[in-house]
Amino acid sequence: MFERFWSSPFIKRIRRILLSTDALIDSSLFDSGRRSREMYENFSAFMERFHVSGFARLGVELADEALTLGLIGLIGLAALAGSAFQMTSEGDWLKQTDLAVTFLDRYGAEVGQRGIKHDDAVPLEQYPDYLVKAVLATEDRRFYEHFGIDVIGTLRALTVNARSSGVVQGGSSITQQLAKNLFLSNERTITRKINEAFLALWLEHHLTKRQILQLYLDRVYMGGGAFGIQAAAEFYFGKSVKDVTLSEAAMLAGLFKAPTKYAPHNNLPAARARANDVLNNLVAAGFMSESQIIAAQRSPATPVDRQRDESPDWFLDYAYGEIRKLAAEGKLGDTRVLTVRTSLDSNVQKRAEEVIEKNLREQGHAYHVKQSAMVVMEPDGAVRAIVGGRDYGASQFNRATDGSRQPGSSFKPYVYLTALMSGKFKPTTIVTDRPTCIGNYCVHNYSGGYAGSLPLAMALAKSLNTVAIQLSIAIGNGNAKEGRAKIIETARKLGITTPLEDTPSLPIGQSDVILLEHSAAYSSFVNGGKRTIPYAAVEIRNRQGDVLYRHDRDAPPQQQVMPPDKVAELAGMMKKVVEEGTARRAILGDGIDVIGKTGTTNGYKDAWFCGYSGTMGGCVWYGNDDNEPMNNMTGGTLPAGTWHDVMAYAHQGVPLKPIVGLRPEAKPEVAAANAPAKTLELGGPQRPATLTKEAVQALDSIEKKAKAAVGGGKQSMLPPATVTQ
Repeated sequence: MFERFWSSPFIKRIRRILLSTDALIDSSLFDSGRRSREMYENFSAFMERFHVSGFARLGVELADEALTLGLIGLIGLAALAGSAFQMTSEGDWLKQTDLAVTFLDRYGAEVGQRGIKHDDAVPLEQYPDYLVKAVLATEDRRFYEHFGIDVIGTLRALTVNARSSGVVQGGSSITQQLAKNLFLSNERTITRKINEAFLALWLEHHLTKRQILQLYLDRVYMGGGAFGIQAAAEFYFGKSVKDVTLSEAAMLAGLFKAPTKYAPHNNLPAARARANDVLNNLVAAGFMSESQIIAAQRSPATPVDRQRDESPDWFLDYAYGEIRKLAAEGKLGDTRVLTVRTSLDSNVQKRAEEVIEKNLREQGHAYHVKQSAMVVMEPDGAVRAIVGGRDYGASQFNRATDGSRQPGSSFKPYVYLTALMSGKFKPTTIVTDRPTCIGNYCVHNYSGGYAGSLPLAMALAKSLNTVAIQLSIAIGNGNAKEGRAKIIETARKLGITTPLEDTPSLPIGQSDVILLEHSAAYSSFVNGGKRTIPYAAVEIRNRQGDVLYRHDRDAPPQQQVMPPDKVAELAGMMKKVVEEGTARRAILGDGIDVIGKTGTTNGYKDAWFCGYSGTMGGCVWYGNDDNEPMNNMTGGTLPAGTWHDVMAYAHQGVPLKPIVGLRPEAKPEVAAANAPAKTLELGGPQRPATLTKEAVQALDSIEKKAKAAVGGGKQSMLPPATVTQ
């Protein structure tokens, strides 16, 4: 039966079909192989024509490697360009940079401007020809020839700087400098330089050369608190930029390199010497002849005689950034000309700058320290003062708001608060200072010894590193990694946004923080555990005087992020740091409770003090931009002393508020306006008296009666008076 089935016509047909299919497949594979072999042979014969040997082959191999590496580099650059081009993703990016903002301090006095002056803007066509040439000859001679990056100028600057073993010449083109002014901070990092280069290319593609030059001249910082060459001409020479002479134009063009160093109202001989260099640059660039500049060399420019208080530029930069964010979020409508009343206390700002400069001048050499930064803030986030560095003219990088540094032991309050919230510890809990290791990582105290058994509060006062590491282990129930994760969560809730590296040394402050955020987080320790978001803008009005934004009305309220009872326990512990521990220099005297913590990093690269009364406080940092070690500076020396000198002044004549939970029975008092704090040295500066609440109310009543008398009933263009807080 099987044989009959196998020999049936149907099966035979199937067998023939399968046999044909098999033959077709075999034939196709054979033909494909043959054609492939022929193609390979033809290709080999073709490539044989390009066969090289000897030194020629070495060159080809090097070219191949160069192409490969170049392709990899292009892919890497494309990845890096992503962050730069995100900054230009908004379609109205240029409109957002056209804000013209006038800033007032908390008492209504004008303190500066940012952005461009719409009413006073001068078209590039109306600039004197020699002024434009002076700028180009000094800043970017090939401006109209390069594509946004002056390769020749960059190589020349690198060569000169290498020979001089320092930064003598800058290689950034005008387009690159504009990109930095429009989109970036002044931080000196490789990432910023890469973003700057890509943004320069982007600007060259979207704007004409004349537009780029106009934008640059309208926005560049020219010293004396003046932004833009028109504002500088008015400030230094009392005239429009359209009317400046050749000698004055040369002096203005010389300000771009170092506006504070060469500002004529600060150092006229240096300004004139720099102007002479600019005149010589005009000749070297072929823009003018020697006979055309000789008159300007013989009769150098003389600025108008005017005295002006230093501009609070660090604060204004921060406040302007805040206004730009509000504008980008649509909270200010389409208004571009604004008047902003800020939280700035001009007297405290000036005092902070003076104290820091005095300390760096008198003790900087001994401590081998060149930079410092400070933030003064109220517990609700109102920023009273910002010092972002020693010299704004030399470097506009704001170390208080943009720089990140290791906080050292000033990070420990986040560890101790997390320990208190775990329920396993109280301020009176006995802990043991002993040798402590996590794997291969062993921690040591600053003193080098061990204190044995002591209360938790005293361990914080003595800033014991071993106890902080032990707490991280206990918080995680024996798992240090879990404990550090909870510490990081606490820091995040308090407003620390910088990446916190999960390493065994995290509890003793080996991960970077930003001074402004650190200051805001500390304010939560005196306001009962509410998260503090720093702010500078109290009220924003348009040109007509209409209120567009008020912080107390439009900003979200502070959120409770930490248990008030645990925060109060921590505040009591941090009070011991000031009274019995490493920060005794920060004591302000009887009647003013102060909490705080010092911080010193390995190798003395950073020194901190962060502290608060119930009224105000903040952080102070000392260090070097290049991370060069200081000479044995700790947080309890210059940082705590600086904090004391500024705060003793700032607390005069203001309501003294209690630290929440520390002394419930305490009643707010007012520090005497006409008497110095007890801890001020003999002859210390006295803070000017400020208006009382009753005086402000009386002035408001007089203003209303005056408006009623004239019958206009129009809204006052002046911001409302404010009471000292």
